[in-house]
Amino acid sequence: MYTRTLLKISGEQLKGKFDGGFDAERATWIAHEIKQATDTGASIVLMVGGGNYARGAQLTGNGIGRVTADNIGMLATLMNGLALADVMNACGVPTRVLSNIKTDQIVDQFTHRRAISHLSKGRVVIVAGGIGRPYLTTDTAAVSLALELECDAVIKATKVDGVYDKDPSAHSDAARYDRLTLQQAVERPDIRVMDRAAIALAADHQQSILVCELLKSGNIAAAIAGNQVGTTISA
Repeated sequence: MYTRTLLKISGEQLKGKFDGGFDAERATWIAHEIKQATDTGASIVLMVGGGNYARGAQLTGNGIGRVTADNIGMLATLMNGLALADVMNACGVPTRVLSNIKTDQIVDQFTHRRAISHLSKGRVVIVAGGIGRPYLTTDTAAVSLALELECDAVIKATKVDGVYDKDPSAHSDAARYDRLTLQQAVERPDIRVMDRAAIALAADHQQSILVCELLKSGNIAAAIAGNQVGTTISA
């Protein structure tokens, strides 16, 4: 069983049945899935994306600079963090949001000490604002945060049930990997788990990553319990 886990959820997962924005019903379902894990004593740090509202890479151009676009993307993650924390608290999962960008009127600033304090009290900690700087994705932020908070693993909860040798939605003969090494994930172009900067950072520090399907009931708790779920990428 992983004692402390970094769970990465994309903004796209939080839009649920809508074309964009935040689906509280989907968030409630996710909260109950996380509660299954926290009820066993697991400690969870949650990194949220913002693609259901805005993606920096898509906004760039036509007069909008890359730095401005990435800042908008970071604000989108903050909106998700605030809404998801309220839903999780309402579902009986004690949760606090911390931000890597300065928004003191709305949410506390992330510090290592503050995050550890919340975790020690049995709270889920949602970290918004990505890594707080442009040109870096929430994938990279997730790996960096997992290292800083000494998480046993990064669980990237996605739309598919692991890592495949090719796109399973386009190829019926796509084969899923149960296990990969971090070095394979860095070197092989067909392995698209996270962006290259995130994978390279994980490989440098031997940070394990598990890729699994978010919307399969029990997956998060099973992954944190150490069961074979999805694809495990490790040293």
